[in-house]
Amino acid sequence: MKATETPLSIRDLTVAYQRKPVLENISFDIPEGKLIGIVGPNGAGKSTLIKAALGLIPKVTGDVSVYGKSYKEQRGIVGYVPQRESVDWDFPTNALDVVMMGRYGHLGWFKRPGAKERKIALDCLRKVGMEAFADRQISQLSGGQQQRIFLARALAQDASLYFMDEPFVGVDAATEKAIITLLNELKTQGKTVLVVHHDLATVKEYFDWVMLLNVQLVDIGPAEEVFHKQNLQRTYGGKLAFIGEDQDAPLIVTSR
Repeated sequence: MKATETPLSIRDLTVAYQRKPVLENISFDIPEGKLIGIVGPNGAGKSTLIKAALGLIPKVTGDVSVYGKSYKEQRGIVGYVPQRESVDWDFPTNALDVVMMGRYGHLGWFKRPGAKERKIALDCLRKVGMEAFADRQISQLSGGQQQRIFLARALAQDASLYFMDEPFVGVDAATEKAIITLLNELKTQGKTVLVVHHDLATVKEYFDWVMLLNVQLVDIGPAEEVFHKQNLQRTYGGKLAFIGEDQDAPLIVTSR
């Protein structure tokens, strides 16, 4: 991968459901080694953006490149943590097997994982505090524990670019801390991570960059530069109330 190639470049992306645009003319480049929060109201197209970038839903127009090549060519270096609600947690498998699925891209589909893959998977479970649950059926885990398992699977994949769709939703404080620790570990390793996020009060604390989205791209850039009251008003309209008059550090307290 050349130093000049960005982890993710999107040009003129439009996605529509029943002819109604859900994303419209989205273009941006993401720098390497950043934690990027994708922020916007419900129906803004945040999850749709991730799914379109991964080729999971069709595009009306647009080009997506990962380190200068198509996603199909770079699939092995891209990790994805979907919304927990979209996963069939009744599937009969245990936590360790789920995490080892993250190694299939390195093995190829016709080679069975061995001792090396098991060791890597157990190490990833340890990093998210779930090693003791390796043999537990995923249906028997709590929501927060299930989320940690999916994060461990992404970690086992050892990707260069990660997409995470609402990983903080419905988790307890301990799991949220584990997720933040994992995100910062990935960043330290030079990985790039895009995260759909809802808690505006923690955006500046958690992310280096912010993407403000509401069907169209409102703004994108370093959190200190783009995450401010005027941009949030452009993104959410009149649906937010702010504490204080500090233009650079709004705190959201109510929805209208």
